[in-house]
Amino acid sequence: MELLNFFDSIYKISSEAKKALERIIQEKSYAKNDIIQHIGSSCRTVYIVQSGSARIFYLKDGNDITEHFAFANDLIVRAESLFTGKPTSKGIQAMDKTIMVAIDSESLFKMYDQYHDIERLFRLIFEREYVNTIKRLESLQFKTATERYHDLLVETDFIQKIPLKYIASYLGITQVSLSRIRAGTG
Repeated sequence: MELLNFFDSIYKISSEAKKALERIIQEKSYAKNDIIQHIGSSCRTVYIVQSGSARIFYLKDGNDITEHFAFANDLIVRAESLFTGKPTSKGIQAMDKTIMVAIDSESLFKMYDQYHDIERLFRLIFEREYVNTIKRLESLQFKTATERYHDLLVETDFIQKIPLKYIASYLGITQVSLSRIRAGTG
């Protein structure tokens, strides 16, 4: 399983732990624009993108705002809900035909006591995602929209498939400003 190789690149777990993890992993396929988790629901699943792309989004004053993009081997969860059990004002949507690995969080968290290497693996995965979140916040604070756009170009080759309205809201700018940046005049 390709996912297990990805996990090994982060932290090698025992073969027993791998077998236990395989029992709670499900592969799920989504069509372009499918809602994976609805706004207002509680997050009870840890997703890892295998192929395609997804986003976390919310609505503000009637506008659809993209908070996070996820591509191959990226984790995508609504952490504020996953760890508190409370509903969230954010949703998850597939932006393309997307295959994800879905891991039931309750089953995963129960495994932590029996398999400390699984606990360590996911702690490292969540830490990595936390650092990425901090980097995203810092980019909004300290970088220009043009710099953030160029960072996104480096991060993914999916950029041509992402609707401009999602990219613009992710960068915190209008579509007109994004067009100027893309034309090299912004």
